[in-house]
Amino acid sequence: MTPDTPRIHVGIISDTHGRLRPEAVAALRGSDILIHAGDVGDPEVLERLRGIAPTFAVRGNVDTGPWAAALPSTEVVEVGGLQIYVLHNLGDLDLDPRAAGFAAVISGHTHRPLAEARGDVLYLNPGSAGPRRFSLPVAVARLEVSGPRIVSHEILELRV
Repeated sequence: MTPDTPRIHVGIISDTHGRLRPEAVAALRGSDILIHAGDVGDPEVLERLRGIAPTFAVRGNVDTGPWAAALPSTEVVEVGGLQIYVLHNLGDLDLDPRAAGFAAVISGHTHRPLAEARGDVLYLNPGSAGPRRFSLPVAVARLEVSGPRIVSHEILELRV
């Protein structure tokens, strides 16, 4: 990585269940691209996210209306010099991300934020940005990519 290698800011959101909170919008502003890891709940959520940055989304288990048929169940998102694998439920992962050359696996479903390196692969679940579930936080996440590597990641708990 050279000093002039551009940094790409990736905003990550999941489990909105039809609700896009203003706090989530504020946290995602400034992103170069957005990833929604499923359970969108309403196509209006994606339209509003596209107003912030180009948006990639996968279908979650609550995305059952005709509008959701266009959403893939998995997605490979290329960011800078790396590839990110996106699916809603990590339990449905049916490949070896490291062997497939993925730098990160992004999922949702559990509503529980998680950022964990497993070998060379980052597993990231931003948690739920929609309705609060139990005592779990309302959160989104961000990645910063430069060239072929993730230089930082963070989970942002939203004050709601």
